[in-house]
Amino acid sequence: MEKYMFVFMGDDASRLSPAEQEASMQKWFAWVDKLTKAGRYVSGEALLPGGKTIAGAKKTVTDGPFAEGKEVVGGFFVVHAKDLNEATEMAKDFPDFETGGVVEIRVVQKFDM
Repeated sequence: MEKYMFVFMGDDASRLSPAEQEASMQKWFAWVDKLTKAGRYVSGEALLPGGKTIAGAKKTVTDGPFAEGKEVVGGFFVVHAKDLNEATEMAKDFPDFETGGVVEIRVVQKFDM
């Protein structure tokens, strides 16, 4: 099994009503439960907006990141899958497609040390 990272972008739940936010969270919990029971879920976290960005040789620190709404990274999962096709199928259950969310699927590279 390989590890894959699902990077979640673009959905802003703050515009939803409290009832819609609760319904969305229940979909997320159900998805995590499904992945966990299948032995595929490794870890994951939501990310709060804001933070700091450090860039360049001078290590310039700025507030941010401030990306377009559709580009904001809201969280991630790490999952086990046999290949990229299986990881892609697993990501199709992402609960926020209906509200404009996007999943980027990346292979986690393992370094032997």
